[in-house]
Amino acid sequence: MLQESGGLELVHQNHWLTIRFNRPKNRNALSSDTVTALTSILGQVRDDNTIRGITFRGNGGVFSSGGDLKAFMEAEEFSDPAAMIREASRDVGELFALVDGMPQVVVMLVEGAAMAGGLGLLCTGDFVVTTRDAQFSLTETTLGIPPAQIAPYVVRRLGLKIARRIMLTAARFDGVEALALGLADEVVDSADDLAVREQEIRKAVLKCGPEANAVTKEILMSVGQMDADELIDLAADRFATCLTSQEGREGIAAFLGKRKPDWAR
Repeated sequence: MLQESGGLELVHQNHWLTIRFNRPKNRNALSSDTVTALTSILGQVRDDNTIRGITFRGNGGVFSSGGDLKAFMEAEEFSDPAAMIREASRDVGELFALVDGMPQVVVMLVEGAAMAGGLGLLCTGDFVVTTRDAQFSLTETTLGIPPAQIAPYVVRRLGLKIARRIMLTAARFDGVEALALGLADEVVDSADDLAVREQEIRKAVLKCGPEANAVTKEILMSVGQMDADELIDLAADRFATCLTSQEGREGIAAFLGKRKPDWAR
């Protein structure tokens, strides 16, 4: 049983897990206990193929303002503050890597603000849907610090040219520009529309085999990480494994029998 903690609100129903950041008074900052709780939750569900998708959203009309800077400043009270900050930064980096590599489909729904690490978290998702008036910015450099752990994910999603521009100027932009930049996949008019679009995404995802989706994500994430021969071998191995699996056999049988496979919802 998943336990709510770290300022997170969890809803698990119909093969889908919704994770809501639930500390609107601090703009849903990614505090250390939030990072720890989220890492634990994702670790528990990572190998659970009954959970077909995961949605991240913020309560209180804001997605997330990023890291909890007050908590970082408290490190000055310790004998080796740099070591403590370094470890906390690694924890955040490991969380982003975990979200990025989840075998389930990950959907990010944005209203209000997605700043700094909150914006970085978006770049680890499979689908990003935002309202038009949502606000985005990588504000770290205005505070004299780098957008360190999120930089690789921003570069991969937006490309180096755009990443440089928005990181080195702390540019602020809305949902419409987020779509133009490639950060968002879709823009809607309101928070209610976010929920409608999410249901459409869920419906599409639940038509797909969960193992096939997980393997597809693995192959996609390996592009650029392996040489051509390694990638060919990986794709061939995963294709054979899936085709001879129970899910693959059911999918082919359903196609030939002109019926829905047993995983379709």
